[in-house]
Amino acid sequence: MSYTGPGFDPPPPRRSRRGPLTVALAALVPGALLGWAVYAAVDGPGDGGGSGSASAEASASASSRAPAPPSSPGAPPSGGPAGGEPGASPSATSPSASGPAASGPLKGKVVVIDPGHNPGNVRHTAEINRQVDIGTHRKECDTTGTATDDGYAEAEFTLDVAHRMRALLERQGATVTLTQDADRPFGPCVDERARIGNRAEADAVVSIHADGSGAGNRGFHVILPGAVRSGAADTRAIVGPSRALGERVAGNFVRVTGSAPSNYVGGGTGLVTREDLGGLNLSTVPKVFIECGNMRDSKDAALLTSGAWRQKAARGISDGIVSFLRGPGSAR
Repeated sequence: MSYTGPGFDPPPPRRSRRGPLTVALAALVPGALLGWAVYAAVDGPGDGGGSGSASAEASASASSRAPAPPSSPGAPPSGGPAGGEPGASPSATSPSASGPAASGPLKGKVVVIDPGHNPGNVRHTAEINRQVDIGTHRKECDTTGTATDDGYAEAEFTLDVAHRMRALLERQGATVTLTQDADRPFGPCVDERARIGNRAEADAVVSIHADGSGAGNRGFHVILPGAVRSGAADTRAIVGPSRALGERVAGNFVRVTGSAPSNYVGGGTGLVTREDLGGLNLSTVPKVFIECGNMRDSKDAALLTSGAWRQKAARGISDGIVSFLRGPGSAR
């Protein structure tokens, strides 16, 4: 998601010096982001770290493939599982398709993964520029998203991470729905993305993105819904649980990937509250966005284009969802 894209009004950038997180941060995000300081001091952002599916992680860490150029019209995303990336799950034939729920701690839980943008949006700019109502105001249906300097599209990145997350969460017993799987010409629009999670009565929804900020701006951040009550938007009931979900996702993302919180928004906490995103404003179930890194920074781009790192990102986000759904007493 680019801060300079159409219809996207960011908060003023806030710079903070990159470094170990402080005790004050631990108080803000109880026990979560403190893991970054420990991780950085002990292991750093190498190929190891964290726990989870040993076989999937070993496969992902064995190799990583540089992304192919942007797909031609009608072609599947080159960065997704169709490209043979290690640790990726097969694409479903429908965005709502999910295999039979396995036995596991998340049996009976419904998770909706919202891969930001759509690889076809670039061919349907008139359609995605259509205005939709997000409660507080009207804005574009969707955007094309951003890309690395080498042309690896955010829409390809988000689908790849979504596929990997689906495989991990289904192994935990969850029923998983994707809002889109490159199986439609464009979209869905931001209001429809929210409705998909609402109709599914999802226990948790996470929207996957990568940022398009300036070079030198690095790190991830999780976007939380603000308290909005306007028109069709009323987030008051989900602000608390969404923050709890966001804190668990942020803490586990740090633990597994070794990435630091954003150095340009969020004041070093990795958490940002927004009231201008339709996907959050119109949600009636716990939902957050995660910007996994900045595609326009060469160091972050090197991570985002690595299949092994994307497997870690998927596992960090998934572990955060598992932790949230298992309750406050869950370590992760």
